[in-house]
Amino acid sequence: MNPVTELAPQLKQLRLSGILDSLDARNRQAIDAKLAYTEFLALLIQDELARREQKKFGTRLRRAAFRATKTLEGFEFDRLPSTNRALVHDLATGRYIDERAPVLIVGPCGTGKSHLAQALGHCAVRQGHDVIFASCAQLLASLNAARAVGTYERKLQQLARVPVLIIDDFGLKPLRAPADEDLHDLIAERYERAATIVTSNLDFTEWDQAFPGNRLLASATVDRLRHNAYCLTLDGASYRAPRQGPNRAKNALASTPKNIDS
Repeated sequence: MNPVTELAPQLKQLRLSGILDSLDARNRQAIDAKLAYTEFLALLIQDELARREQKKFGTRLRRAAFRATKTLEGFEFDRLPSTNRALVHDLATGRYIDERAPVLIVGPCGTGKSHLAQALGHCAVRQGHDVIFASCAQLLASLNAARAVGTYERKLQQLARVPVLIIDDFGLKPLRAPADEDLHDLIAERYERAATIVTSNLDFTEWDQAFPGNRLLASATVDRLRHNAYCLTLDGASYRAPRQGPNRAKNALASTPKNIDS
């Protein structure tokens, strides 16, 4: 009788059915290389661990809800020569996560703030951390929706506990009640407990302007975000500049009215 036939239900019962994917190949390898039984077993266990880690990685990546596959390898540093590359690569190691420190990224539209934030989030996922990425508007809308169905505290604690929370486009829209209070509560819950990455078009000195109705709340929230934060300023040409067609310059000249001497 083929031993694999007997092994299959037993491996499933032990929740090791993934071993079946590589069992035949590893068995042939063991026979050809005359491996010891312990070496053969070690290979199967390594395969199972690799499969489980890959599955966990896929789950973390889906939960992160990144907009696209934005990695550090794809970030065009040459477009932003003044960017502190050393700091970016240091952040990529995940030290800020262990420190539970904020990372604040500012710059004009189209300079790659969201890309960089997601790239750091992707690094964190690869390092085994849970990450959530959302725009500031989406995040606050989810809290408001939870309030409407009586699950606000549960949602707040869920967001407060995630190791890396990425809040994109902070300050893009003015925060009105209760959104301003919700953001303050979330930042206060995460303060010195978990790492938060924030991107904004506003300069650091303008962040209080995102709270037009409550300057005291603005001060309390921004003060917590700035404390022990790593700050990055991106300054350069927009990635979203329109493409130059081959006839664009010619058409522009043709449409320019000529000066006619009187």
